[in-house]
Amino acid sequence: MKTFRKHLKKKLKNEKFKRLYNEEQKLAELSLRILNTREHFGLSQRDVARRAKITQQQLSKLENGINCTMGTFLKVCNALGIKIDLELPKNIRKAT
Repeated sequence: MKTFRKHLKKKLKNEKFKRLYNEEQKLAELSLRILNTREHFGLSQRDVARRAKITQQQLSKLENGINCTMGTFLKVCNALGIKIDLELPKNIRKAT
């Protein structure tokens, strides 16, 4: 029987699978950061949902990595005081 890691290593050789896997991994990381920030401040999902003017269910989905709208994501980040900073590739220069 194959182990998960061996199976994953084989699947990651497929470029489409690898791209989708990496996207899902980034979404999961963002979800965990939001969850950890909320818990760090000792806030319940209900507290943050009220501050963000969304439902507790929407926040739960976001924290569990279920796709949400960009609007919901931004509302939650604002409610938690999370600064969003996009990092551009080095080869892209700022417009002057």
